[in-house]
Amino acid sequence: MKKALCLIVLFSLWMLAACSDDQEGAPVEDQLVGTWNGAIEVEEQPLNIIIEFDHKEKFTGNISIPIQNLNEFSLTHLKFDGENISFEVPLPNQEVKFEGVLENEDLIEGTFTQEGQEFPFHLERGQLAGQTGERSEPEDLLSVETEHGELKGELLTPEGEGPYPVALIIPGSGPTSRDGNSKGIPGKNNSLKLVAESLAENGIASIRYSKRGVRENEEAVIPESELRFKDFVNDAKAWLNMMHGDERFSEVSVIGHSQGSLVGMLAAQEAGADYFVSVAGAGKPIGEVILDQIEGQVSEKQLNESKNVLNKLEQGKTVEDVSPKLYSLFAPELQPFLISWMNYDPAEEIKKLNMPVLIVQGTHDVQISVENADRLANANLDAEELVIEEMNHVLKEAPEDRSSNMSTYANPDLPLAEGLMDGILNFLKKDK
Repeated sequence: MKKALCLIVLFSLWMLAACSDDQEGAPVEDQLVGTWNGAIEVEEQPLNIIIEFDHKEKFTGNISIPIQNLNEFSLTHLKFDGENISFEVPLPNQEVKFEGVLENEDLIEGTFTQEGQEFPFHLERGQLAGQTGERSEPEDLLSVETEHGELKGELLTPEGEGPYPVALIIPGSGPTSRDGNSKGIPGKNNSLKLVAESLAENGIASIRYSKRGVRENEEAVIPESELRFKDFVNDAKAWLNMMHGDERFSEVSVIGHSQGSLVGMLAAQEAGADYFVSVAGAGKPIGEVILDQIEGQVSEKQLNESKNVLNKLEQGKTVEDVSPKLYSLFAPELQPFLISWMNYDPAEEIKKLNMPVLIVQGTHDVQISVENADRLANANLDAEELVIEEMNHVLKEAPEDRSSNMSTYANPDLPLAEGLMDGILNFLKKDK
């Protein structure tokens, strides 16, 4: 239950309150400018948070949750009437509210509510020692040059002397770290870290890297309005080219998770690889995947609006007017990236691979269905398909219902689903 509640907390903490002012003539927002620290009282384990407010041309804020590896995540829809603080999180699948009161100049208290569950919170002005939100990184990270600056990644090698076979592990969509954890999802699942560790235990090295803007690549940001899907592909190509030229490595494999599956397909076409593994990868264009994911989670009106927006994007046209409930999906600054992503059909791209292919999918994945894996396998008849019973999108065994399923996203102690690594290892070693 505790892990599930942690999940609820971070989905809710996307945004935060506003401000007030007792000083005559000054904007009320100025009263909250600065750093606040506190906690969401989630049952037996309070979730420490750090909030920073600023007021220049407009009132803004961000949140850090050190225990969940969340650093300076932007807040939106900040509201403050001089006493009451409130915000909403415009997630497509749920309604989230955060309401508090400025009790005195140094204390905010209130209630966070999501899907009927309520938790008290408090914030105090100033930052506690040790709550910087900063993360330590290994000192021996690898680096590679790209068109948009340097990227870093972590090399994990087996015991003994090389050269070793090596796998490039490509993370999924959103602000995802090399371990498989996301700023937009609470807690840690460490799925990709566990994959890398299992590979090393079985004689296979790996390189895994965080997306731009995350952890070791926090400074390597491309502005959202300028980002294109090809940038992700070029990043993966840069790593593959480096791996091909490194004498420590022998065979080079690609393991792409979720969005990383399509990224890996495209990078492997151009840079080459000896093996390709798609894990929880879409088999349809992203527009169809989005509709599959939100159907049943949004109103009929919002679903129709989504279809209209996606139809425009498929034509290469952007849409300025997007309703608040769909803004996180279709914000105008994100639309050029979505257009660039929609240019690719994974089923068409997987046909072009000229190396052994393994397609892995879990039956309890609430984000990508087994139908997607079937579509990929039908497109590449030489590919092997591995369906893991009860595996979800973060590669753990999970219940089928959505709430319990997603609680595993915040539990790093859960092992990888049974059969996942055996299947991948057997594939990578089958000709040995």
